[in-house]
Amino acid sequence: MGDIIHIKPHHFIDIIASFDNKEIFSPHKYGHAQHIIAKKIFTEKQIILIMELGIDDICNPCIHNINGICDDIIDTSFRPKAPKSKNEWNLLIDRRWCERLNIKQGDRLTPIQFCYLLKEKGEDISDIYRELPPDRIIKKQVQIKNGIEYYLHFFVNPY
Repeated sequence: MGDIIHIKPHHFIDIIASFDNKEIFSPHKYGHAQHIIAKKIFTEKQIILIMELGIDDICNPCIHNINGICDDIIDTSFRPKAPKSKNEWNLLIDRRWCERLNIKQGDRLTPIQFCYLLKEKGEDISDIYRELPPDRIIKKQVQIKNGIEYYLHFFVNPY
């Protein structure tokens, strides 16, 4: 992976949001690389993120990556209007984030640039995650905001 990470917008946002909880990433039973990518994002502030709407560096080693398509399904019990296919759900959310942030497939950003973009344009996420119950949207919104603050404080103003 070197100095470049191919990443879905929502994967970066999920990683940043997890910093609010000071979440420790560890290997997952599916074999995806979220723990590896999260560590790189948190330790290499100048790493380049290339926006990806298909299989990214997190998905690539996952057992659900079947010929470049995620075959996993999502729990629709609390989001009954969401697609059951994780591939469709991820694409839907990523397209909404791309539209909101005015980014597209192949765009390059550093994690700091992405955080500033989120800080500027990601305040109200209810339209992006409209299939989720309001309490989950609010929780996610707070986690994203706090994660951005934590990340930017750590890298931009560490004192």
